[in-house]
Amino acid sequence: MKRRTWILSALGATGALVVGWGVMPARSRLGSPELMLPTQGAVALNGWIKITADGAVVLAMPRSEMGQGVHTALAMLVAEELDVPLARVRLEQAGADKIYGNVAMLVASLPFHPLESEGGNKPSKVRVGEWLVGKIARELGINATGGSSSVADAWVPLRTAAATARASLLGAAAAQWQLPLRELTVENGVVSHASGKSAHYGELAKGAAGTAPGDVILKNRKDWKLIGQPALRTDIPAKTNGSTQFGLDVRLPGMVFAQVRLCPMLGGTPGTIEARAALALPGVERLVPLEALAGSTAGFAVVGKTTWHAREGAQAVEVTWQQRAKGALDSKQIEGSLLAALETGSGSTFHEKGEIDQAEAGATRLVESVYRAPSLAHATMEPMNCTAQVKDGKVEVWVPTQVPQMARAVAAKVAGVAIDDVTLHVTLLGGGFGRRLEVDYVAQAVRVAMDCGGRPVQLAWTREEDTMHDFYRPMHVARLRAAVDGQGSVSSLRIKSAGDAITPRWMARGLPALSGPFDMPDKTASEGLFDLPYGFAHQHMSHVATRMDVPVGFWRSVGHSHNAFFSEGFMDELAFETRQDPLAFRRALLKEAPRYLAVLNLAAEKAQWGGKLPAGRARGVALHESFGSIVAEVAEVSLHGGKPRVHRVVCAVDCGTVVNPNTVAQQMESAVIFALTAALYGRIDIKDGVVQQSNFPSYPMVTLAEAPVVETWIVPSTRAPGGVGEPGVPPLAPAVANALFALTGTRQRALPLST
Repeated sequence: MKRRTWILSALGATGALVVGWGVMPARSRLGSPELMLPTQGAVALNGWIKITADGAVVLAMPRSEMGQGVHTALAMLVAEELDVPLARVRLEQAGADKIYGNVAMLVASLPFHPLESEGGNKPSKVRVGEWLVGKIARELGINATGGSSSVADAWVPLRTAAATARASLLGAAAAQWQLPLRELTVENGVVSHASGKSAHYGELAKGAAGTAPGDVILKNRKDWKLIGQPALRTDIPAKTNGSTQFGLDVRLPGMVFAQVRLCPMLGGTPGTIEARAALALPGVERLVPLEALAGSTAGFAVVGKTTWHAREGAQAVEVTWQQRAKGALDSKQIEGSLLAALETGSGSTFHEKGEIDQAEAGATRLVESVYRAPSLAHATMEPMNCTAQVKDGKVEVWVPTQVPQMARAVAAKVAGVAIDDVTLHVTLLGGGFGRRLEVDYVAQAVRVAMDCGGRPVQLAWTREEDTMHDFYRPMHVARLRAAVDGQGSVSSLRIKSAGDAITPRWMARGLPALSGPFDMPDKTASEGLFDLPYGFAHQHMSHVATRMDVPVGFWRSVGHSHNAFFSEGFMDELAFETRQDPLAFRRALLKEAPRYLAVLNLAAEKAQWGGKLPAGRARGVALHESFGSIVAEVAEVSLHGGKPRVHRVVCAVDCGTVVNPNTVAQQMESAVIFALTAALYGRIDIKDGVVQQSNFPSYPMVTLAEAPVVETWIVPSTRAPGGVGEPGVPPLAPAVANALFALTGTRQRALPLST
């Protein structure tokens, strides 16, 4: 029996045994006031909320801001429950306590079909699985910003923390004034009574400290004033006036700078190093060898007076590089191995329904296609960087990271100190997209700082090093096969994919104690294939997990990013093969999935599906669910000089309860541009172990002139929030590819798209 089948069977079998245990309330994430940083005149009321003397609210912020608007969204949750203006909520970096761990992200990693995971009638295996993983996640307390999970994770704990603080403050006012609690009101952080008594939160905080209010009730949806309303991003003023601090903005007294130079062959090592000429250059101080740290390729760093000196010194080093012992990696060979794996690998079954073999045996004809997607780099606007200081047995780190605890742990490991001797400051991130879930650059910075005599050192990568030594989105392939019966209807769908699984590699690099002795089936490899909403009577979805030795990592929307191209491209193929309109074909298969159908219909309506277009243009549609949100996109495409040109993209999204509609629109626009870059240009080619792309001339981005008009339409919902940062990425490539087929009659089954 496959591991996943055994696990899910065990969960189902034990569901009845733990049902009583499972309905117990989750361990509190409220936290004690001692977890907040002590500041003069401020009073902490729990592990999340502190009140200043002037009545402002300080929120312990555990999530990283990388342009997705999470600092604003989480502040809005607090402002709503405390009845204060958003501008009165200030942020400070949260500590390392487990209450700040991201529970929702780990729960979302369970390989359950979304149609069985939503609603109030979940199967026991789902209920038990979610409860069990949630409990484990709460105990682990892994603080990570990823998986479009920040708002989903904070939705209950953070509102509860703010509501509890509000109840304590109201209780303090009632006790101080000797008045009934029910007669007090709050507006803009001021507690008032009809008698004329009033006080702002700062005047009540000391009396509220240490109190434990009884049952705390969250605000009723009808009473919300902030949640659901457009709000300006709180981080924009500092970004526009230049006062905000990204990783590369860090400047410290006596700081020196380091530039890395890594072996160009992935997995290779330096052979001979001749640094005398480099060290003789003005401003160049030293060379520090770098072994393969936290999954990185080995090389060295040169330390100099400025970034320029360090970079000139690094380029002046004469070095011979050695290929890895297992031989050079090659992307063409990898693709061949993946295609072979489709034929020979048994794979892990992620979803099955009906009798797939019988359906195929009785089919009038079979429709089969193979789809391919290349490796991709993250190409964040701010290249990898980290500032570190090792002095007197202590380590201090300033870094743009999505995983502060992992960064702190690797810093302690490299420096050989206790983790409590590491202080870590999270700066703003100039883009993350999953690349800053890695800690290789942190390890390198600490290693270099150990040789710098107690001075802080800022280590940075060039764009070339960044592109050529990424943790790439893995290359994947898939074979999709459907049975068409005598009535011309599609009766079955079989999908088998192959490619490296990311989660086991990431766990081994960053959380080796939790990675386990063997690989479990990784949901991210098959997500977007096994969890389709379409009502085919017979289904079988499996994945062959491979190990191709290319460093792989999480890339914005992870497996969905390429699997949606596979699945939604094939949906269009089936519509064509059965002589149906692509929209009508999908609608007929969504009778048991009303949420998906509503999103699809909204996108089609707003895009005027079936309406007249200018000559030389065509529309394509794609529908996809990821990270708890459903997105449909309609792309209008033409050809200019034989190259695709996307003029307009209409997005419809059901992401549950919306905290800030401005952010939803911004993230859909961001996702479309990000995904369009990948769809039209994105590919990483490896030859003789060397990545052939190195900078934007060879790894181009969509330019402003190429950017389409993006429209976002939100489906109203009372569900808990889903993700927003990533779900807009997956539908874009198939929508464009499907439009190109409508325009040219040529089906494209490989990315990037050509004509």
